[in-house]
Amino acid sequence: MAKESMKARERKRASTVAKYAEKRKALKDAGDYLGLQKLPKNASPVRMHNRCKLTGRPKGYMRQFGLSRVTFREMANQGLIPGVKKASW
Repeated sequence: MAKESMKARERKRASTVAKYAEKRKALKDAGDYLGLQKLPKNASPVRMHNRCKLTGRPKGYMRQFGLSRVTFREMANQGLIPGVKKASW
């Protein structure tokens, strides 16, 4: 389980990215890279980190499901994810 402070930091980054998205696009289209440098570092979507929607775990993230591998496995074993069969894990 991720710390609440780390989850809060990710939420703050997401809001900053959304806030500056249009401005970044306009600066990029204009080729004003000096203007891009003046924006906050966290305004770049590259600094976002994928986290599991249930536990907040940053590692082993499965983009298709939005879950970490551990959570995915637990849910698949319980039959909560349709179409997934246990093979040999």
